[in-house]
Amino acid sequence: MSEGIERRVPLPPFTRETAIEKVRLAEDGWNSRDADKVSLAYSKDTYWRNRAEFVTSREEAAALLHRKWRKELDYRLIKELWAYEGNRIAVRYAYEWHDDAGNWFRSYGNENWEFDENGLMTHRYASINDLPIREEDRKYFWPLGRRPDDHPGLSELGL
Repeated sequence: MSEGIERRVPLPPFTRETAIEKVRLAEDGWNSRDADKVSLAYSKDTYWRNRAEFVTSREEAAALLHRKWRKELDYRLIKELWAYEGNRIAVRYAYEWHDDAGNWFRSYGNENWEFDENGLMTHRYASINDLPIREEDRKYFWPLGRRPDDHPGLSELGL
């Protein structure tokens, strides 16, 4: 690797195994809720559509994530591979969170990702819907941070 070139393995073109690995790495990063660290997985000129917000740089992505995790408290996320080809991956996901008034939500979404040759995400298109839930209807109870390997995924949870 040349000095100064950023790389995020696994690199495209993706196989089923490397696409699953890339999805889990993204899930782990987002579950860290470390916006500055997470933003490093994206190209400097990354382009996002996140709900109705558009992001056009790594710095804007970090700012969006800082805002997100100030609002979405006790955030826990599960992502699942939907499809992959070449340098593109499609995922579905659900995450649980509550607002500062204690109202719980499960947010469901789909994302389409595109990566450059160095494994940095250049495009992220996210569609997300928020479902109010009762606290007793939550399904994600692991300690904040990485989802344990033995915790069921979306399909196993019937989501």
